[in-house]
Amino acid sequence: MSSPVASLRTRFRSQRIANFTESVIREMTRLAIRHGATNLAQGFPDFPAPEALKRAAAEAIYADINQYSITWGAKPFRDAIAGKYARHYAMQFDPEREITVCCGATEGMIAVMLAVLDAGDEIVLFEPFYENYRPDSELCGARTRFVSLRAPDWSFDRDELRRAFTPRTKAIILNSPNNPTGKVFTREELEFIAGLCQEFDTLAITDEIYEHIVYDGAAHIPIVSLPGMRERSILVNSMSKTYAVTGWRVGWVLAPPDLTDSIRKVHDFITVGAASPLQQAGVMALGMPDQYYVGLAAEYSGKRDHIVASLEGAGLKCSIPHGAYYVMADISRTGFHDDVSFVRHLIENIGIAAVPGSSFFLHPADGARFVRFCFCKKYETLETAREKLSRLQG
Repeated sequence: MSSPVASLRTRFRSQRIANFTESVIREMTRLAIRHGATNLAQGFPDFPAPEALKRAAAEAIYADINQYSITWGAKPFRDAIAGKYARHYAMQFDPEREITVCCGATEGMIAVMLAVLDAGDEIVLFEPFYENYRPDSELCGARTRFVSLRAPDWSFDRDELRRAFTPRTKAIILNSPNNPTGKVFTREELEFIAGLCQEFDTLAITDEIYEHIVYDGAAHIPIVSLPGMRERSILVNSMSKTYAVTGWRVGWVLAPPDLTDSIRKVHDFITVGAASPLQQAGVMALGMPDQYYVGLAAEYSGKRDHIVASLEGAGLKCSIPHGAYYVMADISRTGFHDDVSFVRHLIENIGIAAVPGSSFFLHPADGARFVRFCFCKKYETLETAREKLSRLQG
């Protein structure tokens, strides 16, 4: 006889979430806390946000900017977003008709997908993929067609990508720089993707949250800036990673006016609006000089090299990332047969938390030899991780 709890779960759980699991990334953080492990799993910095940014937020609170702003974002912040894209990419966006401020890129992405996708529409997604994208598509009733990014350089087969596009394809989701692989799509690759979008009358929905974290001469190129893509691109971004404020939950969506109108309607009924004082602080952040972004990339480049040396010294084989702040490591030489058992060993016996690679794949077996480590940490944390990792060789 089934328990009352099981009966309730069966009767009242909606079918749209029947296949959902909890976030593996957030689960790893909870396990890290439980076991006192060094958290190289979830992508948040363990160092302070810029002092000037924290002061700006405090000043906004004491200035009583504490009530609702306009649903789609305070005018000064939308103006600052427009100014940033004009300076960095020579692109003009209308703050009144093309910019929506949201509660982080996570809310921005689901608001976009709910606004443009209907049940039965198809979306194209590169795999491995950030774990939120698949549940987002299922909430919209969309069907996902996957295209492989192949280690170690995470390249894709153009014929495979073309085959993924059909008359039912509504959108492709592009995350560059990419989480979890660190891939930065080149101009040539983006031009090929843009050509398919135009040929199949498809939207490009881009997650560009790591735009300023690039290495080795790689350049972030928004696909919206390419010829023919202005009217068929939706750009999602956030303050979280660039300014080390992942807990603020302030992001934005850039889209053509008609699409923006739809996105704003969804956003309004999901969250009403992002935190008003933090939007005001964002005005200061988005006006930071170019040197801030140069220093950000240089700092993370050094930390990337540090963790790669630590991982390879411990017997793991790394795919070198050219952007974002994650490393995908191949565990094939460790003697472990799958990523989950390896990660549990890391947490419980070595004292380091990472993310099983299988959580970024449709079929877990396809990612069973990979583990993702993040390096958005203080050097002291990375040194501690290096000492712990040395125990893998013991």
